[in-house]
Amino acid sequence: MRRTDYLRFGQNAATVHPLASAMTYLAFAFAIGLMIPIQAAVNNQLKGYVGSSTLLAALVSFTVGTLALAAVSAVNRQPWSALAGISKADWWHLTGGLLGALFVFGTTLLAPRIGVAKMTALIVAGQVIISLVLDHNGWLGLAVREITPTRAFGSVLVAAGVLLVNLDQFAGG
Repeated sequence: MRRTDYLRFGQNAATVHPLASAMTYLAFAFAIGLMIPIQAAVNNQLKGYVGSSTLLAALVSFTVGTLALAAVSAVNRQPWSALAGISKADWWHLTGGLLGALFVFGTTLLAPRIGVAKMTALIVAGQVIISLVLDHNGWLGLAVREITPTRAFGSVLVAAGVLLVNLDQFAGG
């Protein structure tokens, strides 16, 4: 992927300092992390308006998200004709939407049952583990990023955090 593939809304890769660009991406990743538990709580409340159905709440959530992406794509003048390239994609390239739907459904289901903090801690632990494996092996077209001792230690800290967030559950509380 080219560096300019990440830049939109009039930014030029030549005018963005690499450190500023990296910090922007890190801040955006953190913001997404903040949004995940909020999304689960909002979708849980949405269930109350769709017959207490987790599936329908996830469907409404995805529909609103799809409409938002279409609007941003239109405003950002994305070439709609580029969607014709989907016909050349392998079947597994389209599984991202299925995984996203499962994620939205799962968080909507789990948030009221186990709590947002426990759910999020377990999600983050799962994400860190699979991310290290994907990076280390360069699977799915990702650049290879080895599991260094520092990264491994970070994953141990995440696991410890999950244990602490869930300690009352493990202790019968």
